[in-house]
Amino acid sequence: MMKIKHRDEIYEVDVNGFLIDSKKWNPNWADYVRMMEGIDKLGDEHNATIIALREHYQKHGSAPLMRLFYKCTNLSLTRAYELFPSGPGKGACKMAGLPNHSSYL
Repeated sequence: MMKIKHRDEIYEVDVNGFLIDSKKWNPNWADYVRMMEGIDKLGDEHNATIIALREHYQKHGSAPLMRLFYKCTNLSLTRAYELFPSGPGKGACKMAGLPNHSSYL
């Protein structure tokens, strides 16, 4: 377990940089991941994706599998990679504060 500090907040993350406790997510965490992803600023599609992923996680206790990712976010594969350069699993799920599980996406 490692700790990351961003704008006076400290987050515990795994070796891949995913939050250990998704309840610790806040917009500041999304801002940190945005910077690490090389994204200039978060737009409406980013925010809608984050909300959809967090709602799915809270309802089902897991991130959506690939097919469900596109259904619950209304993104195409191409658009998902445009918004989250490292991909839906690594970029979008990390930004949404979901834990890292190899079975996701």
